[in-house]
Amino acid sequence: MEDAKTIERTRIQDRTSSAKQDIILSLADFTAAVRADASVKREPVTFRNADITMAGVLFSPADLAAGAAYPAIVVVHPAGGIKEQTASLYAYRLAQNGYIALAYDASHQGESGGEPRLLEDPAARVEDVRSAVDYLTTLPFVDRERIAVLGICAGSGYAINATMTDHRVKAVATVSAVNMGDSTRNGWRNTETVEKQVAALQNAGERRTAEANGAQPEMLLYVPDSTEGVAEPDMVEASEYYRQANRWRHENSPNRYLGRSTEMIYAFDAFDGIDTLLTQPLLLIAGSDAGSKWNSDRAYKLANGEKELFVIPGGTHMSLYDKDVSKAVPKIVEFFGEQLANAR
Repeated sequence: MEDAKTIERTRIQDRTSSAKQDIILSLADFTAAVRADASVKREPVTFRNADITMAGVLFSPADLAAGAAYPAIVVVHPAGGIKEQTASLYAYRLAQNGYIALAYDASHQGESGGEPRLLEDPAARVEDVRSAVDYLTTLPFVDRERIAVLGICAGSGYAINATMTDHRVKAVATVSAVNMGDSTRNGWRNTETVEKQVAALQNAGERRTAEANGAQPEMLLYVPDSTEGVAEPDMVEASEYYRQANRWRHENSPNRYLGRSTEMIYAFDAFDGIDTLLTQPLLLIAGSDAGSKWNSDRAYKLANGEKELFVIPGGTHMSLYDKDVSKAVPKIVEFFGEQLANAR
């Protein structure tokens, strides 16, 4: 006679072959799709990260079996992003495939608390992940022994870093991975000179001095506000994704972060310790044409545990946010299905 876990695992496998994978290219279309999908439940939630109230969205299959415990995934959004964008799209797809999936706003951003606002503090972002895991362990329908993390863009670096030091997480997957420290120091395509890096830090120090003496805090851009004059293809797509009303623009994603974040980001390396501390399985998904692919390549090279680099031909950094999600999700579901099936 099959036990409850075996039955529940079979249900997930059945969903994998039948879940819809329609391409969704805008926030409006995504909202409509979720509302029309009776198979998935979407619930706003809050949880604590020390003294900060975190805002999240919990996606789950609508037909959860009474008394069953399901595998759960924390989904970490990109820098500058919020839970309503690509993080929720991936969480929704995971729920269609039988998983509990939590997308949330990073502390200091979106609907989550934290002062000062719009601070991009890598240490805080890593602790956000751990706090999201804390929250999932309190849910009676979540199997505490089958929790994993999925990170997107900078959220990938934060996800890997959190997983290295939180072994409640049994597996970690990434999409268009970016190590926020590496990418800021070395530039989008890993071509920045040391001279420019030092100059950036000198400017950061001057900014702090000015603010200490009464100047207004300076805000910096994550991506260009418009595509005019932008040569980098990934940044053209990023601007279209985040800043155009017919795509994924949202009022809680203002495309700004505090300039004082610069030193915190420069001092951070998401992959520091990955060779020894990351003992959990790692899946890296990247587009072959993404300017950021070197981040995934570096993580794959450094990691010594079970690992896989899955490259989507013709994919770009931003195409994996929506256009190529249908190519990434089956691999993610396969990976989590294998790694969480007998996790203990």
